[in-house]
Formats: sequence, structure tokens, C-alpha cells
Amino acid sequence: MKLVVDTNVLFGFFWEGSITRKLILNSSVELICPETALEEIKKYSEEIRRKTGLRKEDFQKILNELKETVNFIGKKEYSSFLKEAKQISPDEADKSFFALCLKFSCFLWTNDSVLKNQDGVEIVSTKDIIEFLF
Repeated sequence: MKLVVDTNVLFGFFWEGSITRKLILNSSVELICPETALEEIKKYSEEIRRKTGLRKEDFQKILNELKETVNFIGKKEYSSFLKEAKQISPDEADKSFFALCLKFSCFLWTNDSVLKNQDGVEIVSTKDIIEFLF
């Protein structure tokens, strides 16, 4: 089973001891994400480091661990689904996540409640995953 992971969830991976980190590292589900999420993580790396207290080297180490755990997929793989994804995504910036969900017929793991405002893709939150697992 595959599950598309939104960037807002991936940000939680950088907090040591976070439930999100534990879920991602111990998931038996294949976690996938558009490669563009890596650009977003890098864009906010200073803010993440400031909030978590991570040194640059530690941030990079955790980012590498994330890359080993989550399968980041290039746009070429899901580009044929972008048009449909754009129609259902409540936020233009999230259409790649929806396109991956459509391509692989899977849920989107996000904590962004705005993304629930559509009927094309099933949304699950971190809370939903915890309730499902435990």
C-alpha cells in the first residue's frame, strides 16, 4: 500500500522524538511524495533549523534519512495526472500531491484541513493514522 505524504507532515520529521518522525520511520506503508517537496524543505531549512535547534550538519543528516525513508517521485512520473489534479486541488500549490494520489489511487497524508475541501482524493491526518495503527 502507498500513501502520499504532504510537505507539512514531512516538516515534523525534523523534530527529534516527534510522533510524525516515529510514524514515518516505522511505517509498513510505502510513503511517496513529489520531488518538489524537497525544494520546499530546503526553502524553509533555516526556519526548521531555528525552530528545532538543529545545526546545519544535523539538518542535512536528517534530510538524508528522510530521503532514504520516503520515495520522492519526479514530475515526469505523474505529469499525465496534473490536469485532473489541478481541477480537484483546493490549492494550486498542492496539485502535485493530488496527481500522485490519482496516479497510485492512494490517500494523502496531510494536516492541512483546507485540502479536505474536495471529493477526488481521500485525506488522512496524523491523528487518523495514529487511530488506525493503535
